[in-house]
Amino acid sequence: MTNSPRSPRYGRPDEDAGERLDRQWNELLQELRLAQTGTQILFAFLLSIAFQTRFQDADSFTHDVYAVTLIASALAVCLFLAPVSFHRIIYRQKLRDRMLPIANRMTIGGMLLLIVAIAGGVLLAADVVLSRPVAIIVVAVVLLLFALFWYVVPAWVRRTNADEE
Repeated sequence: MTNSPRSPRYGRPDEDAGERLDRQWNELLQELRLAQTGTQILFAFLLSIAFQTRFQDADSFTHDVYAVTLIASALAVCLFLAPVSFHRIIYRQKLRDRMLPIANRMTIGGMLLLIVAIAGGVLLAADVVLSRPVAIIVVAVVLLLFALFWYVVPAWVRRTNADEE
């Protein structure tokens, strides 16, 4: 199989390089819309927690988990919104071929930070209703499942697909 711009290895057989870049950018934007919304809601919710009297009386473990969770959430929002800003700044510069790989890395980084933020949110909530050791075990299972479904399974599919070519 050749790696020509019309090769299925690069995309669909009926699209040229420009069409492929446009399609890939649109696919990334669709994925970001979903991730951005959920992350922004989580971030807004986390901001409100700090001003609750009950939270102010919590122990240092809870405050530490909260700080890490809030920062991870803020950084995830940053990375999920960064491709939009990136695109606006380089708009009409014909740099989509350079922008897409960078935006892809930003998105993957945002997803990693979102996992941290979700795990932190689960830990904050589970620590209220469960014993702390059980809450930590629950979060470890949540982290394991995120790693499995968001990274291990896609990496496995990608590897087995590469083996077939």
